[in-house]
Amino acid sequence: MNRTELVYSSVMVLGVFLSSLSQVLLKKSSGKEHSSFLKEYLNLPVISAYFIFFIATFFSIFAFKVIPLSSGPILEATGYFFVTLWGSVFFKEKITLRKVIALCIILTGIIIYSIN
Repeated sequence: MNRTELVYSSVMVLGVFLSSLSQVLLKKSSGKEHSSFLKEYLNLPVISAYFIFFIATFFSIFAFKVIPLSSGPILEATGYFFVTLWGSVFFKEKITLRKVIALCIILTGIIIYSIN
């Protein structure tokens, strides 16, 4: 992987990071009681989350200008790490042995793909 592909891959991973952060915002908002159906969808956390999704989409579009389309799903797989991290930080979810094994399998796949 040359320097340009590394920079664009980093942009893609940043987009995945932002996307996982916006998922946390949506999950936090869904756990709250809202006074009306409209306020359930038109509140600051929900609007912010969708705005972040919008930005993350542009990061992906920008990154695909250089990185091969076949590399996209591999880079998107990093989202599993971010979601696990955010789940443990914000929702106090336990990182079980099963989750660690699954993350290791994903990491192994990313490494194997990157070697070729």
